[in-house]
Amino acid sequence: MKPSTVASASVYLERIPVKSYVRACDLPGTPDASRAALSRAARDGKLVKAARGLYYKGPKTRYGMARPSVLETALEVLGSEGTGPCGYSAARALGLTTQVPAKIDLAVLGPIREGLEGVKLHTRNNPARRKLSYLDVALLEVLRDPGVIDFGWSALVNVVSRSVKEKKVHPKLIADAVPKEGPDVRRRWDELVSELAV
Repeated sequence: MKPSTVASASVYLERIPVKSYVRACDLPGTPDASRAALSRAARDGKLVKAARGLYYKGPKTRYGMARPSVLETALEVLGSEGTGPCGYSAARALGLTTQVPAKIDLAVLGPIREGLEGVKLHTRNNPARRKLSYLDVALLEVLRDPGVIDFGWSALVNVVSRSVKEKKVHPKLIADAVPKEGPDVRRRWDELVSELAV
């Protein structure tokens, strides 16, 4: 391992912004030099290990480097495309429950990849979900299982109405995904759209 290669990887790590994730493939130099630079930076408190092969440069506090949230790391590993909360995690994301799940439940497209600590993954096979935002997925998942809502159907209608106005939820994209969902989701979506129109 050439000293210049190690130095260039170290310089790269110094320059990445705070609140950034980094993998060995992001660094200049050979894979071995990159992995060594990441390990050394973690040992020296300049990075924290967030997941297998993934490191994080967090803000420094008096107690050391701040760690990323479990959700931030999960979305970094899984990607945001079609990924969103389900179960009580979905209701919580929409402000429809006070329940705090022991693990974050995330719906993902395709086969479930390697698990992440503190996260439970659920497979969904609807390719139209690929265009949906995190909160769009949350809404579909709440329609899939409305029993997770603490405050009733009218609270859901109010939350969705406000979220549409704030452009946080995208009805057109959700409407494109709904036909590939189950009959209960389709029926509840039609009911929701009807109430929103009123």
